[in-house]
Amino acid sequence: MTEEVRVSALRVEVAARGHDIVDEVSFTITPGEVLGLVGESGSGKTTIGLALLGHCRRGARIAGGEVSVGPQGIIGTPPAELRALRGSLVAYIPQDPGTALNPAMRLGEQLDEMLSVHLPQLNAAAREDRMGELLRDVALPDTPDFRRRYPHQVSGGQQQRLAIAMAFACRPRLIVLDEPTTGLDVTTQAHVLRTVRELCARHGVAALYVSHDLAVVAELAQRVAVMYAGRLVEAGTAAEVFAAPRHPYTRRLLQAMPDPEGRHQLVGIPGHAPGPGHRPEGCFFKPRCDLATDLCDVFPLETEISATHMARCWHQEQPEPEAPLARQHTLPAAPKEPVLSLRAVNAAYGEAQVLHDIAFDIGAGECLALVGQSGSGKTTLARGIAGLHREVSGTMTLSGAVLPPGIRQRPAAQRQRIQYIFQNPYASLNPRRTVGEIIARPLRLFADLGAEAARGRVVRELDRVSLHARLLDRYPDQLSGGERQRVAIARALAAEPRLLICDEVTSALDVSVQAAVMALLSELRTEMNLAMLFVTHNLTLVRSFADRVAVMNQGRIVELRETEAIFRAPADDYTRALLSDTPGLGAAA
Repeated sequence: MTEEVRVSALRVEVAARGHDIVDEVSFTITPGEVLGLVGESGSGKTTIGLALLGHCRRGARIAGGEVSVGPQGIIGTPPAELRALRGSLVAYIPQDPGTALNPAMRLGEQLDEMLSVHLPQLNAAAREDRMGELLRDVALPDTPDFRRRYPHQVSGGQQQRLAIAMAFACRPRLIVLDEPTTGLDVTTQAHVLRTVRELCARHGVAALYVSHDLAVVAELAQRVAVMYAGRLVEAGTAAEVFAAPRHPYTRRLLQAMPDPEGRHQLVGIPGHAPGPGHRPEGCFFKPRCDLATDLCDVFPLETEISATHMARCWHQEQPEPEAPLARQHTLPAAPKEPVLSLRAVNAAYGEAQVLHDIAFDIGAGECLALVGQSGSGKTTLARGIAGLHREVSGTMTLSGAVLPPGIRQRPAAQRQRIQYIFQNPYASLNPRRTVGEIIARPLRLFADLGAEAARGRVVRELDRVSLHARLLDRYPDQLSGGERQRVAIARALAAEPRLLICDEVTSALDVSVQAAVMALLSELRTEMNLAMLFVTHNLTLVRSFADRVAVMNQGRIVELRETEAIFRAPADDYTRALLSDTPGLGAAA
């Protein structure tokens, strides 16, 4: 009997109202194959991934269809039997291993627990051998010292590799990977992807890789399925979908991706994907599609383009306009006095020195990108400039005035002129305050405005980041990830800063929202003549946005040059390694 994974006519709906979350979803995955499932946030990717484990989020229910792994059906299996299947037949690798691993258990104990629960026939010696094999498979140290560590004592990449080891521990037939590399730098991400690909092939495991990062999927997956508003709209081999996309939505997703060669601008998709209960008659993509006609009032049937390629579109033969060519970067003229200047800056955590002799300037209207692996010192440097890390020495100046190391030592004018946008839009906004209160906070701190004037200013800041005033009285949990990040940007801009520090501000966003946020930041930088420090591990994004790039390795800047020079002729071996580890669509060709 084949161990093929088969999904047929899957439907998941809102339990209370019956609105479909996903519907009409069918696909197969063969042993050893990786199927990439891509689409914007809210398209239903994670819902499908969880359904393959027989699970739904609270408020949803599986209303129809079948999921089987070989002869074993998943949907409708009694809960006790399903618990036994999870881990042994089907396994799950989460997006954030830091929250998935038990913080109170040592790493070795967690691996041993997985084996003892699902493979009780293994004795202690056999489990010991299997644990050693698993750790070596994922390139982790097979030492007693490593096994005794707790999750917080290892890096994010090591946590993720341990989660992979746990998922493969019992040799399941299906693994669901839910955005497992989102927070990782390109080098760690490359190692994780290589590990997953090799283990799936070696053990004949079918894998569903859920992601909004099309470049990562191109590196890993043999086939790709594209989701939009709960439906599969295109599916085929990676080469077919990425080199010759037929659905307008797939084409627009590809245009929203940063171009590694820097040839095209980032182009977001206007509008939003409709949610359950708000989907239009006919094609769900119709309100956002430039090719829409009256034909689209009827939902399109599947069109077979080849034996392995299908699309659901009435206009799949019609070509989409090319993305606009990239604008040439012109470095702002060097000012007499830079906005930010660093000389011989060092930083430490207690006895451990983490930054060594950092020096650079940023002028008005200029964007300097700070790139490097996790642990290279990027965020420590950014926080030191913002006054959030006090163990800093050396000279930092803002518009010629010395910046004291701690934020409490700085006058209000300096605190106002440096604003920080954090990585996680879900954690950086106060959940107990409305959008209006969040944006008004810097106005209360730095401006003497009455209530009416402050409200008018908040509305203007919302408009500046393309958000409607009706969001004023909403709370962060009522917004999408992209809307929350725009609120965080509006809060920073309300202070009228001279320097904006962006710390991985797009890592949690899908490609379309990322393109829109980057276009917004680019416009604001020009409009307000902002100096910008852009911290990121996404090198392809840097090429489309930054004027200069500073590459950090082990707390030192190893290369600092204009963006195009870095990409065309990197001078340092470390820079070349980063660029070679950066995923791109070329792997799918």
